[in-house]
Amino acid sequence: MKTIIENQTFDQERALYGLNEAEIRNCRFESAIGESALKETNEILVADTDFAMRYVLWHVNDFRLERIKMDESTRAALWYDEDGMIVDSVLHGIKVLRECKDIGLKRCDIVSDEFGWKCEDIGVEDCSISSVYPFLMARDLRIANVKIQAKYSFQYVKDALIENCQFETKDAFWHSEDVTVKNSTIESEYLGWYSKNLTLVNCHIKGTQPFCYCKNLTLIDCTMEGCDLAFEYSSVNAKVLGRIESIKNPLSGTIEVDEAGEIIRSGCVKNCHAKIIVGGEAK
Repeated sequence: MKTIIENQTFDQERALYGLNEAEIRNCRFESAIGESALKETNEILVADTDFAMRYVLWHVNDFRLERIKMDESTRAALWYDEDGMIVDSVLHGIKVLRECKDIGLKRCDIVSDEFGWKCEDIGVEDCSISSVYPFLMARDLRIANVKIQAKYSFQYVKDALIENCQFETKDAFWHSEDVTVKNSTIESEYLGWYSKNLTLVNCHIKGTQPFCYCKNLTLIDCTMEGCDLAFEYSSVNAKVLGRIESIKNPLSGTIEVDEAGEIIRSGCVKNCHAKIIVGGEAK
């Protein structure tokens, strides 16, 4: 039978360590010095519960979190966990998710520096994320209908599908590999540098010096705003609707655009031979 724990407050170290097959409802975990309240637990449901404690859910398998609240003192809350779902929750506190696998998040408010590092098989839907380095070195991501405010997003990410999202970020997708972004708005500086197999479809891209040193970059029916010095030393196939402020020394491939403010083919230190077509005319 399941253990039912309700309407309690826990402030000691490892309060429910090793708990199995349990439901925890309307509880509070709070301590300035205690930690690891639900470490090494399995098959648990936690609902309508508040956390203000460090390292609360480590090495947890088969779990569901519903309507929970983690404040900024809940540091490193979920690490080394597998097979979990988090819904309708507030996740505030540094390093919320790290080295986790097969985790879903829906309708969550996430404020967490270093969020999602080294995670695998992660789905995020209808959430907001405020972070500094979200999803560093993560892989197998499915991100949909998410608003992201960050500084350095999705660095070293592999195998990701991102749809219907809004990015406000310093840069994004550096050194990423096999990433597809669809129907999204990306406001960024130095977008996508050193990426491999990065594909953007029907996206609006805003910011200086995007897509330099890329390998096998693809843009399909994208628009670009304020994008200067784009595509330097990149292998690229791009169809851009509207205007690009300037294109600089693309390495190879074909760039088609309606209008270009400037095409720069000087100061090149590589064998740059990409084809550039502006308004149907080769340049």
